Amino acid sequence: MKNRCLIGVPMGDPAGIGPEIVVKSLAAPETYQYGCIVVAGDKKILADASEFSGVNLTINIINDLSQIQDKQGVINLIECGDLNYDTFKNGQIEGQCGKAAFEYIKKITTLAMTRKLDAIATTPINKESLKAGQVNYIGHTEILADLTHTKDPLTMFQVRDLRVFFLTRHLSLVNAIQSLTPQRVCDYAIRCHDALIKLGIDNPKMTVAGINPHCGEHGLFGHEDDDVLLPGIEMARQKGININGPKPADSVFYFALDGGYDAVLSPYHDQGHIATKMVDFHRTISITNGMPILRTSVDHGTANDIAGKGIANPVSLIEAIRLAALYAPSFKY
Repeated sequence: MKNRCLIGVPMGDPAGIGPEIVVKSLAAPETYQYGCIVVAGDKKILADASEFSGVNLTINIINDLSQIQDKQGVINLIECGDLNYDTFKNGQIEGQCGKAAFEYIKKITTLAMTRKLDAIATTPINKESLKAGQVNYIGHTEILADLTHTKDPLTMFQVRDLRVFFLTRHLSLVNAIQSLTPQRVCDYAIRCHDALIKLGIDNPKMTVAGINPHCGEHGLFGHEDDDVLLPGIEMARQKGININGPKPADSVFYFALDGGYDAVLSPYHDQGHIATKMVDFHRTISITNGMPILRTSVDHGTANDIAGKGIANPVSLIEAIRLAALYAPSFKY
């Protein structure tokens, strides 16, 4: 496996579409070209997923990475988690699935933390199953923050060459805007700059999307762009960050996609999500920055309503693996 990128993939919630997109992704020829994949999960669930998805894969159970078979059509699987197949059902919320999904993540993260893996690409987990299994995290980011001892991971979305960071995440629009301060804008600009450097992008050029229509037109449509975003941007520039703005949100994402900027800092959740997902929903990938490991992820849920039907689209996981392999060689630990 000399010079081959080694990427870890936790299987995700066993009752969701995670197992299906894993087997479909590993069956895709391009995935093998990106690197060698190691999966943490359950053999029976993956075998069943292969059957109802109509893919032909050999499952190679390994206890050590030296046992990897780096061949197209092989799933190198580290078995962990503990499922009772008598009660298991595709699409069903169940505590044992939440517990198992956590164990898959923990195993892959441990290998990445000891530098045995170059990156990880995660599949969807279910918040209700985590809660039912008494796994006291609300999602991947919180789990990974704890496992990697990271205080405040930084989320970046990427689709094609458009990269978007978020000043706020899961807050109401009113609360998101009220939470913004010039210092927060400055701090995030610095963190985003450092994250891009860590991904191998030299002297990144960034901008900030405006909050109000036309960035408020100097107070005609609101003062937040002039009173909050602009001072924060100036503070960051004084610290040597190559950033400008704010720029009108109805056009800035287009210009960034066209190569005008390496990244856009979006003030609130839906603004940046809509911009990236309208470019290509399935290929919008989440990259968690600020951790000692490189992590990419699909940006969709467990889709329990279609689990076990063989119709899930694997493109997002294939793209997450591609970006993991793209950034891994230049990722600065």
